Amino acid sequence: MDADQLDKSEFWRAIILFGLNTATYKIALAQCLIQFVSREKTSVSMQELAEAFFDLYTSRLQNGKPQLLLPHRQTVMERIIALHTLGRLDRMEAIESVEREAFGDVLPRFHTLNNMSLPVSFYEHTVSGLVLTNDIFEIFTQKERIDLIQELDAKWNLLEAAFQIKRNNATSHITNDIRLLYLQEGYERKNVTPLRPILHGCQNGLCFYCGVSMGNDQGCIDHLIPRQAIHHDQVWNLVLAHTFCNQQKSDAMPGTNYLERLIERNEHLININHPLKEQLLQELGSTPERRRVKIAQQYKDAEMIVAYTWKGIRGYDPETDAFYKTIVRNFIK
Repeated sequence: MDADQLDKSEFWRAIILFGLNTATYKIALAQCLIQFVSREKTSVSMQELAEAFFDLYTSRLQNGKPQLLLPHRQTVMERIIALHTLGRLDRMEAIESVEREAFGDVLPRFHTLNNMSLPVSFYEHTVSGLVLTNDIFEIFTQKERIDLIQELDAKWNLLEAAFQIKRNNATSHITNDIRLLYLQEGYERKNVTPLRPILHGCQNGLCFYCGVSMGNDQGCIDHLIPRQAIHHDQVWNLVLAHTFCNQQKSDAMPGTNYLERLIERNEHLININHPLKEQLLQELGSTPERRRVKIAQQYKDAEMIVAYTWKGIRGYDPETDAFYKTIVRNFIK
């Protein structure tokens, strides 16, 4: 992947919008970087960064939303600000705690995607602080970059909402009833590896999630509706995807666009008398209407259990998103 051939803003989008976030630190750091650019600061001390982080989270936490995925846990920032609010830390003590405790993971990992480094850096991390690079000034000194700022705000809102749903689900009787139903009807995980060549064939050698050729990537067999919700390995719900694409979706719910694609794929296999036809009929029903209703119900039930919905980026369309395809090609070489 050649950084010179792509707009630097696309790499920024990859950092913000791709991958999984178990906390909001990366989004907060991005907002702080934008603040520094607006003040034309090319170097930032760790104390200045900690102060910006503290002020940002002090304001943000007034909405009462969680900043961490795990229920019954808080981020370092939430704990520090709580102590400050209670009067147990004054402002300087709180900022010193932020500088000491908050940046251990986010600073070295900001420019990585699935543990691989992107070929663009928006800052250099030194012992004394950050040195902002020309790349970030190139992006955010353009007035039209309001779209990136809006995407950043939207991602933070989305994360908070997903974390809140996850915590609500932990105590929801309805959710627990649904989970129990599928546990009772489900079964131990089967070995689905033998289905890989069959899925490869019925998808014409293309990844289900991005539409790019599987290439030399053996890929992963993924449960489109996460197995943690429905507890079965029925073939109607299995797709073949690039290892990278599968990591992006992880255990999230798929967007409804992918659900429609799954329904269309299954109907196509039935209509052409594919060897999987009889199994699909047995699992889903004898008519297209019954099959759609059953899949839709399992999707609806799973939404009650799984907090995240993976819809891709910017109204993601794998058929047209050249940047996503560029990343995929880089990972499957």
